[in-house]
Amino acid sequence: MKFVHIADMHFDSPFVNLSDKGILGDLRRLEQRKVFKKVIDYIKQNEIPYLFISGDLYEHKYVKLSTIEYMNNQFKEIPNTQIFISPGNHDPYIKDSYYSKFNWNQNVNIFSHKIEKIENDNCDIYGYGFDDFYCTDCGIEKLEVDNPDKINILVIHGTLDGASIEEKQYNSITRKLLEEKQFDYVAMRSYP
Repeated sequence: MKFVHIADMHFDSPFVNLSDKGILGDLRRLEQRKVFKKVIDYIKQNEIPYLFISGDLYEHKYVKLSTIEYMNNQFKEIPNTQIFISPGNHDPYIKDSYYSKFNWNQNVNIFSHKIEKIENDNCDIYGYGFDDFYCTDCGIEKLEVDNPDKINILVIHGTLDGASIEEKQYNSITRKLLEEKQFDYVAMRSYP
């Protein structure tokens, strides 16, 4: 199975430290678009059927409609690729987010705050998205893989083995729990 997995693009981040140094913040934002386009071009050239985005695709507070349109236009360039987005703490799926109010391309699947499963011929893709800027319990411990004979993938934003109080507010998930669930791949943004 071929796929690309990315996380933490943080489109339209203010890059405060760089922005204090002249145009460096603007240059960094342009670099983000170039890198994203390279990812899309790679997917197109290699006919990759799946793209997993594990949270923080953009900065909710700062993202511009033009940036959302840019991303969606890039997604249109890969119509045969199924895109799965798990909103994170910087881009939660909330009432006024672009995840809920923008008309995304038909190949884009955005997970909400309830664990969902999308079935494909050769795999089942499970996902969960933040519905707030903090998440202390996504309910993954209740999740059971329906068909262990298929490839099972989890797309989620979280902190792996978070120990501090702050880390636990960003969907701390243990390695042990993930191993017990027996996913074939976990597309996750993880620290440490």
